[in-house]
Amino acid sequence: MSFVSVLLFVPLLAFIAIILRVPARQAALGASLLNLLVSLWIYFQYDPKIQGFQFVQDIRWIQLPGLPEIHYHVGVDGMNLPLILLTTIVTLAAIIVSPEGIKRESEFYSYLLAISLGAIGAFVSLDLFFFYIFHEFALIPTFLLIGIWGSENRQFVSLQITLYLMVGSLVLLVGILALLVLLPQEARTFDIPMLIDYAKAHPLPINKEAVPFAFLLVGFGTLVSLFPFYTWAPAGYAVAPTPAAMLHAGVLKKFGLYGLLRVAIPLLPGGLEHWKSWLYILLLGNILYIGYVTIVQKELTTMLGYSSVMHMGYIFLGLASWNKIGISGVVVLMVAHGLSIALLFALAGEIKDRTGEIKFSELGGLGQRMPFISVAFVLASFASIGVPGLANFTGELLIFFGSWQAQPWITALAIWGIVISAVYQLRAVQSVFFGKLPAHLKDVEDLQGVAKKFPYLLLMASLLIIGMMPSSLLSIIKPTVEHYFSAN
Repeated sequence: MSFVSVLLFVPLLAFIAIILRVPARQAALGASLLNLLVSLWIYFQYDPKIQGFQFVQDIRWIQLPGLPEIHYHVGVDGMNLPLILLTTIVTLAAIIVSPEGIKRESEFYSYLLAISLGAIGAFVSLDLFFFYIFHEFALIPTFLLIGIWGSENRQFVSLQITLYLMVGSLVLLVGILALLVLLPQEARTFDIPMLIDYAKAHPLPINKEAVPFAFLLVGFGTLVSLFPFYTWAPAGYAVAPTPAAMLHAGVLKKFGLYGLLRVAIPLLPGGLEHWKSWLYILLLGNILYIGYVTIVQKELTTMLGYSSVMHMGYIFLGLASWNKIGISGVVVLMVAHGLSIALLFALAGEIKDRTGEIKFSELGGLGQRMPFISVAFVLASFASIGVPGLANFTGELLIFFGSWQAQPWITALAIWGIVISAVYQLRAVQSVFFGKLPAHLKDVEDLQGVAKKFPYLLLMASLLIIGMMPSSLLSIIKPTVEHYFSAN
């Protein structure tokens, strides 16, 4: 068995153990910690000099009438290995910050493990069928977590998210089927590497690629909250329980971006060229319009939700550039954004639980009572802004360099997003942690003890390590990206 498969079987076994009445929190903690250790082992054993996928396992699964063979086919390279690390880090942090003694505890931790399993499965799958199915599997527990354990208005928001993401998934499925129909019978397969090789050797006319790419862009884009398909995200994150917001915004949301990077653009590069002008307009909507909407938000969690949507515009900018520098930045920023937004949502959850408030007007001066939380929030905010020395800076810088080569005027407009994000993020820091401490918050307490602080320290350390030593990721990303483009 490949160690990649171990990453899938560990949460599955923990899920089964919880069903058999093993204490849910302990089972989830053990599984998430083991998966982090396995992912680190894969990272250190991964050889960037070897071209192609490593730790591969390929097992014929089933063949349905009229469809190609479906294989359980998994592996890692420099594009998905960083996302696997991201998933295992955020999963462990999300499970630790989960409140002890929560109602229906077994279900709660089972759903968190299911999201992690589905995200890892989607990232490592080299078969289109399992690539799609694993993501759909992860969406179901997301809806349940919001609908059962969410805050006020959770039923409506859960229904809204379900409708949006299910429609996005159906559009995505249509795009995948349209892509397969375009291919001659002998070339139809669910194997992603084989499809990419065929697309390089037998490029289709641009006009034939335009329609399936449009479906894939809208499908993946809805899952990522590409403008204007974004309205589900801020409301969902504001209502979701903290661990669910961490996992979805930090990890699962990257599936749509990874799908464009791994599937849509490599298989249909002409489709990207056909729709690139529209994509630039939409991503500027994410950066500029959503950025200004974020500035006027009056609640912390809602502001973070809009902030997450806004930052997706940068990653789409890197994808649209489709060159080595831009794509390297895309992978780095996916990881960096996942870490920083997970940390911000975790801290916002602590603030809400300890103060009972999320409105900026009701907060203030918490730095006096919560020094650790305030320092962590400032660091996460600086990362989100793109301050040098933190992980997001490297990703954004590479994306801007890559995009400048492709479209300098669009890049010049997009750079204004840095100013916008600095405005709303620093405003949040000032409103929550500085100024006069309200009388009703004079007794709030900071996080105490290493165990309570560990998930925040883990996320902070990850942001600092990548920011101070970007080669820790780029050393495995760069060879894969160079091979990807040199083969074109």
